[in-house]
Amino acid sequence: MAAGTDYPSPLSMLDGSIRKENVTVTKEEKSLTFESLKQPNMGKPPRHLSAMRYCVSSAQLAPATEVESDVGIVSSKSSSDSNSAFVPVFRSGSCSEIGPKPYMEDEHICIDNIFEHLGATANFPSPGAFYGVFDGHGGTDAASFVRENILTFIVEDSHFPFCAKKAIKSAFLNADHAFADTGSLDSSSGTTALTALISGRTMLIANAGDCRAVLGRRGRAVELSKDHKPNCASERVRIEKLGGVVYDGYLNGQLSVARALGDWHMKGSKGSSCPLSAEPELEETTLSEEDEFLILGCDGLWDVMSSQCAVTIARKELMLHNDPERCSRELVREALKRNTCDNLTVVVVCFSPDPPPLLEIPKLKFKRSISAEGLNLLQEVLDSKS
Repeated sequence: MAAGTDYPSPLSMLDGSIRKENVTVTKEEKSLTFESLKQPNMGKPPRHLSAMRYCVSSAQLAPATEVESDVGIVSSKSSSDSNSAFVPVFRSGSCSEIGPKPYMEDEHICIDNIFEHLGATANFPSPGAFYGVFDGHGGTDAASFVRENILTFIVEDSHFPFCAKKAIKSAFLNADHAFADTGSLDSSSGTTALTALISGRTMLIANAGDCRAVLGRRGRAVELSKDHKPNCASERVRIEKLGGVVYDGYLNGQLSVARALGDWHMKGSKGSSCPLSAEPELEETTLSEEDEFLILGCDGLWDVMSSQCAVTIARKELMLHNDPERCSRELVREALKRNTCDNLTVVVVCFSPDPPPLLEIPKLKFKRSISAEGLNLLQEVLDSKS
């Protein structure tokens, strides 16, 4: 799937009720048309779950006019970007659950105020936020190391803040190399990494692995990252050009992801090109009033749930209680109910203090109704089938 993919939201999930259009039957057409929408059967989550880790926090960022001029990044425009007065207010919640696996190898981070986290002397142009999900494998060493150090590598990079994209790419590679140099940690463990760095209205998503970032835009799911699976056409071409093979969906028959930090038993010397890459792919978005929330999740969520399904569930939850923490827990519960086979970590970031508004279907430009003749034709059809 490509980053920036935009899915239309099901009409039946707009406000939790079923919407129906009137039936139109005319004598000239001599036919019947029926249109209906069925609401999906959303079962209740399991009542009993093991203990879950979660957190919730909030912070307000500076106006976009101050931030974007400092960062110096050319932003892509979203559909409502003309409203330059929009100021995002960040409220984040997270939930992490071991699932059916014997060990918990996921890590995540939620920082709503980078100034408070790094200190007033931090090299950051304005108030900002940072979020990340790290899906470890072969132990927790790699995931824990990246979670603790990745933001520092970003803000201390020589390219930051004026060329944030280069800084983030360099930070991923430098973190990968630094992990190999620790000596005290198991360098054969590995982790995927998905981060969201936000400054004002500018959001940079960086991904290496099969975690996924999905933006909720007025009920529609917009994917901001691509799953780096060895079977992916572009990843397979890259792997094979560098001498690797994809066997039964696994890189060199060993790893189910095409990009990861760590896993140095599968990599060559530092700086050399190898099939397993730690370089992230980046997607930049300029937030607007239509952008309601962001979901960051590990593959344990996406293995059993589509991006649109997650956005629909999250939006429905936020309309009920406006709590990103409870929203993230509900997504985890739903994934467990669908029998995910992996650890689960979900981070939900809201961009407004208010819950998502009720969406209404636009009114038709012409009135649709059924005539007396149409009713008679309908009755004839029903009688003929009875």
